[in-house]
Amino acid sequence: MSEAYTLETVDIETLYKIALERQRSGYRLAQICATAFEGYNEVIYSFALDYTFENYKIIVPIESEINTISDFFPSAMLFENEMKELFGVQIKSINPDYQDKLYRIAVKTPFKKEVKDAVKVVKKDEEVQG
Repeated sequence: MSEAYTLETVDIETLYKIALERQRSGYRLAQICATAFEGYNEVIYSFALDYTFENYKIIVPIESEINTISDFFPSAMLFENEMKELFGVQIKSINPDYQDKLYRIAVKTPFKKEVKDAVKVVKKDEEVQG
């Protein structure tokens, strides 16, 4: 038994090509995982076939919109609805799109990290206000 594991950072267009190639080659979508950072999200797409596990990471700025991969991996719609609702990842054409009703949560996009205001520099003898 031979196991293969990869993690590669790619741009979004390359990810779409890889996802379609993996689907045509019989891979399954194992998971899609988002992690929030200030001003962007990292999203990792994982595909599996037998003992091969391939992971592709994309960097998604908060203001950017990406396309769904649910057209060729229908199960992606659950992961994508979750990323949209919890992290604020903008994904167009999810089918079906639960319109932020996948979870019952009190706070909109609770894991989204906005870009913070610039740091204010104060002199040693000044008081910090606010």
